[in-house]
Amino acid sequence: MMRVLYLCHRVPYAPNRGDRIRAYHTLRHLRKTGVDVHLLALAHDDDEASQEPHLEGLVNSWDVVRLPWLTNRWRATLALTGDVPLTHVLLDSNAIRPRLENTLSTFRPDLVMAFCSGTARFALEPPLSTLPFVLDMVDLDSEKWRALATQTRGPLRWIYRREARVLERFESRAMGLARHTLVVNERERISAERVARNGRVTVVPNGIDIDYFRPPDGRTRRPEVVFVGVFDYAPNAAGAAWMVKNVWPLVRQRHAGAQLTFVGSRPSTELRAAAASDSSITVTGAVPDVRPWLWRATVSAAPIFVARGLQNKVLEAMAAGLPVVTTTAVAAGLPPAVAACCRIADQPDEFARALVEHLASQREVTYDDVLAPFRWDSSLAALDPLLDSHAAAVSDSTGSTVT
Repeated sequence: MMRVLYLCHRVPYAPNRGDRIRAYHTLRHLRKTGVDVHLLALAHDDDEASQEPHLEGLVNSWDVVRLPWLTNRWRATLALTGDVPLTHVLLDSNAIRPRLENTLSTFRPDLVMAFCSGTARFALEPPLSTLPFVLDMVDLDSEKWRALATQTRGPLRWIYRREARVLERFESRAMGLARHTLVVNERERISAERVARNGRVTVVPNGIDIDYFRPPDGRTRRPEVVFVGVFDYAPNAAGAAWMVKNVWPLVRQRHAGAQLTFVGSRPSTELRAAAASDSSITVTGAVPDVRPWLWRATVSAAPIFVARGLQNKVLEAMAAGLPVVTTTAVAAGLPPAVAACCRIADQPDEFARALVEHLASQREVTYDDVLAPFRWDSSLAALDPLLDSHAAAVSDSTGSTVT
């Protein structure tokens, strides 16, 4: 049996945000294909740490390390004068290396898989530095920081530009040393190969559980726009503010009964204030299941102007039978067949017009045929030949067979 040590910058449960969703389904796929997986996951808060019992059955064994929130932010401030990525400072704990050393005393992995550039550093440092590793970059964080810098002013712009520069330097090194680098789409592959010309980059797209999101028969739709996301993530927060200030007044002028619902954790004070002052706006905060909110809405909005990778929220909305209105930035990361089903608008009036047209029609739609090629099993099948080739290499080097 092949043994994989999987490094994840979050506890991959619940699968309710983009990074957790991909990690969760990747781990399920590894277990399904007979891989013995030990997970090292970083917990950002008490709620995330409390999800540890749900790892039973997802992986064979695991360690969860709680990040020291206040200490890491203080260290990040001091790190601004150096050339260490803030990503690595914020995703660190003195407990990580002892946990890894303890793991290696009983579990000798054939391969290390690191999720994103935030955990790749551990694969390049002792005690893991002698082991082969695969980097699931998903999308290039350096490009995301560079794009965010164009949307901000003052000190934050300098910080974002600095992070883009120093993180790209690390990404180039990590991709050059990895056996393979995985990315989510062709746009990210082009970016990755530009940053690391000697890296071996493979596209492993995100998927969708169509059956899980399929709406029940007899549901009742409301004239409601839904925006699903984690709202302390800067692009989501900026998109929500843009919707409230620039788009929603235009929608309400044309459709007086329209409702707007923001579904997701950590909404800002400003977003909650908007809901308090406007009865047509609802802010749910964290919810245990987004599906009921998707099933009752008429249209999904993804007004995000800084977007890398593939936005899972678009696939989930379509699987729930919702048309999607989104931006050029989001559409550029979608599979062409999926993007062709979306209304794309970057200006407030265009965005509002598209939403109103969907609200007025309330037409029942299904995208099962479009989404069928993107089921998780199909998407993650691209992993199998990489694992098989590595298993063969291990077999040749040791004289034993890894199955």
